[in-house]
Amino acid sequence: MELGARDRDVIQLFWRGLGWLGRRVEDERERYGRKPPRSVELKAESAKSEHSDRNLLTGELIPSRMNTHGQMMRQAAEFQPELFELIRRRLRRLNYSKRTEQAYLGWVRRFIAANHRKHPRHLEGRDVEAFLTNLASNGQVSASTQNQALAALLFLYRDILNVDVPWMDKMVRAKRSRRIPVVMSADEIRRLLGMLDGQPWLMAALLYGTGMRLMECVRLRIKDVDFDRNEIVVRDGKGAKDRRVPLPQKLKEPLHHAIERARLLHAHDVARGLGRVWLPAALARKYLNAELELGWQYVFPAAKPSRDPKSGMVRRHHVDEAILQRAVKNARAKAGILKPATCHTLRHSFATHLLEAGHDIRTVQELLGHKDLSTTQIYTHVLGRGAGGILSPLDRAF
Repeated sequence: MELGARDRDVIQLFWRGLGWLGRRVEDERERYGRKPPRSVELKAESAKSEHSDRNLLTGELIPSRMNTHGQMMRQAAEFQPELFELIRRRLRRLNYSKRTEQAYLGWVRRFIAANHRKHPRHLEGRDVEAFLTNLASNGQVSASTQNQALAALLFLYRDILNVDVPWMDKMVRAKRSRRIPVVMSADEIRRLLGMLDGQPWLMAALLYGTGMRLMECVRLRIKDVDFDRNEIVVRDGKGAKDRRVPLPQKLKEPLHHAIERARLLHAHDVARGLGRVWLPAALARKYLNAELELGWQYVFPAAKPSRDPKSGMVRRHHVDEAILQRAVKNARAKAGILKPATCHTLRHSFATHLLEAGHDIRTVQELLGHKDLSTTQIYTHVLGRGAGGILSPLDRAF
């Protein structure tokens, strides 16, 4: 059925109201062959509902089922943006990350849709359990994904609806499976890096040379690269911990060039009245002008400034991690590497190769930023002295 302009605008409003941003929106823009009007996007972001928050939280606006497709779309446009705006405001007030915000909004949306758009206040423990079970059986998601969905629903009930949900505390969280990580050989690393150049090459080389996580790399600040001490300080890593990792000698010159490029870009921004960068709330309050200082700028800045969705300020963010992810994926294919290697595989390879070189596991644990030694011990299963170093009885027999 051919959709008219009005229907397309309603669909766009529906998606934005549900917090379903990013790739899905881009897919639909391409599908319908035009960009949604800016007026519709602004309306979706800042629309004020005629109904009070109290009605939203008591569920008076959501019938269990919609009679027609049009009614469903209108109800979503009127109700969902307000409920999701409440969640969004609360998450931002508590300084949750943008990624967590997007994930929680997505899980709440899916939970409501899975229960025929009943208000969460009218649902019970068995509905939540059925939703999570369905994720595992039909959605085939991992244990960590199930636990994230449960955390999102706990936040919805406790922080948004102010409902005591003791039945959710009793739910058994899914146990994570311990899979042996994918590790590339030194030759495969060389082949992969050989298919990269420019900034993607430098970032991928840093992942392998330092063991940093992908987001730790893209969020690297200029001040945290210490050329004199030959180290990089990883700030606010997983678990909100700082740590130091070695700065590979072969990357010092390329990093100097990257920082010089960032300096010139920053100077250009300042000349235009811009030049600000995001800082954690506590630091922004303590150091009022730090966001304009060169040291706080990202080593790998985005191509152009963007408006911060929380503050509305125009800042230059770091490069989108998806750029490196796509580059590594394409390089893997060109290099003929059959392993399902990703950016995180470079971190796995860093740890495994250090252990193979004789470094003790405690040192590797500190470099990786693991809280629990058992997390680091998983790499001992892929060492050469493991299964690969055992002579099979078949080889002995013949």
